Amino acid sequence: MTQARRVVVKVGSSSLTTAGGGLDADRVDALVDALAKALGAGTAEVPAGEKEIVLVSSGAIAAGLAPLGLDRRPRDLARQQAAASVGQGLLVARYTASFARYGRRVGQVLLTTDDTSRRAHYRNARRTLDQLLAMGAVPVVNENDTVATDEIRFGDNDRLAALVAHLVRADLLVLLSDVDGLYDGDPSRPGTSRIAEVRGPEDLEGVSIGSAGKAGVGTGGMVTKVEAARIAAAAGIPVVLTSASQATDALRGRPTGTFFHRTGRRSADRLLWLAHASTPRGALTLDDGAVRAVVEGTGSLLPAGIAGVEGEFSAGDPVELRDPTGRAVARGLVTYDAGEIPQLLGRSTRDLARDLGPGYEREVVHRDDLVVLHR
Repeated sequence: MTQARRVVVKVGSSSLTTAGGGLDADRVDALVDALAKALGAGTAEVPAGEKEIVLVSSGAIAAGLAPLGLDRRPRDLARQQAAASVGQGLLVARYTASFARYGRRVGQVLLTTDDTSRRAHYRNARRTLDQLLAMGAVPVVNENDTVATDEIRFGDNDRLAALVAHLVRADLLVLLSDVDGLYDGDPSRPGTSRIAEVRGPEDLEGVSIGSAGKAGVGTGGMVTKVEAARIAAAAGIPVVLTSASQATDALRGRPTGTFFHRTGRRSADRLLWLAHASTPRGALTLDDGAVRAVVEGTGSLLPAGIAGVEGEFSAGDPVELRDPTGRAVARGLVTYDAGEIPQLLGRSTRDLARDLGPGYEREVVHRDDLVVLHR
């Protein structure tokens, strides 16, 4: 942890706001104090001034509740977006003022899954974040709740943080909550204990993980945090899960919370986004031969291996690839519109090029745009 140069820190709504909505300035300042000290504190491995932090912050919708006269988080999307519109400005203004105490600038970056599942968009997101860090700013990342629809939402900022950590090639992900780590049961009940380390899925067997946060102003709970930790760890990024009040300890490498060890290696950015952040717009059913080529081999998906098509999608959209039983075995970015595919089913690219033109002599899903979900 002390060797981490680039760190992604995620903080939840309950750590920044009051239960009734509205930002708690003291909580925001306490978090910024911890982040600023980490940025300025050098270690033997990382000299002062060389550490970088990307902050993934929830709290926009919660911050907008009180100003709009709402006493609880609304259920309908339109009022959630209205609250986010008001709250996002308040949130970034509070961070701007708080970091200014340390002479630090902040830059707001709002994302939707549509921004990150398409190749050109995710490259642009990474370029923006890298440039902000190079210029000494602290990127403050949030889901763009104001315009996101149910179909293009990350769902929670824990998962977003794991994906951002991979996107910026972070050395460490710190998930801050209102609970000081992962417990082997309900932490409010006697007899439960904190799990100090997780080295793999086997360490979580038999562990009961709660699904709701305490404050009721956010969307995530311990389930989403553990899932985010698994995503990051599988991508080669270690994770610390602890409470916001222990942020300083976490960033200084002191024993705190739950530490998730790496379980995999870093994969291509686009494939991680495709597997965990994209929402399929349709589905292609493959024959057995195509399933083997996609799942067990290294081949692209060709028209000859497709037996059926469902949904309305455009070229570049993510689609599910299903086996003959209907099980999703992979996900990929399609190169054709849905309306074009029926005429391609079961045909070779050579025949298609002869009958329809050379533009049809191509894969339906290229191997570089495909991720296997189940083997």
